[in-house]
Amino acid sequence: MESDKIHLEIASPYRQVLNVEVDEVIAPGEEGQFGVLPGHTPFLATISVGQLIYRQGDQMKYVAVSHGYAEVEYHRVIVLLDAAELPEEIDVERAEKARLRAEGRLAELGHEDRDYYEELAALDRAMNRISIAKI
Repeated sequence: MESDKIHLEIASPYRQVLNVEVDEVIAPGEEGQFGVLPGHTPFLATISVGQLIYRQGDQMKYVAVSHGYAEVEYHRVIVLLDAAELPEEIDVERAEKARLRAEGRLAELGHEDRDYYEELAALDRAMNRISIAKI
């Protein structure tokens, strides 16, 4: 493998989502977004709901991701997630229905209700999927 590339692997419990050579990875960490270039110091990070971005040449590509972990090595990034979808795989109609359902439930629930935060997380996932699909 060339030392100026990163081998990026993204997987969910159901499938391998991506297995490609890239120039850069930008991921939504639990403690903030982080970027990885070839030769990066190894570390482990937790991933939150958001957009994982990778660059191949001058082209930026996006993946809708849910919670998980990333292992960064000098020339490899392995991301294991609860769920991940490429833009062309996202069912926008289904994501819109999930958004509307979560918004409706949130309007009914109070902040003290434990289901409130589950619905808030569902809304976050739906909005993320919708934004990735529209890129």
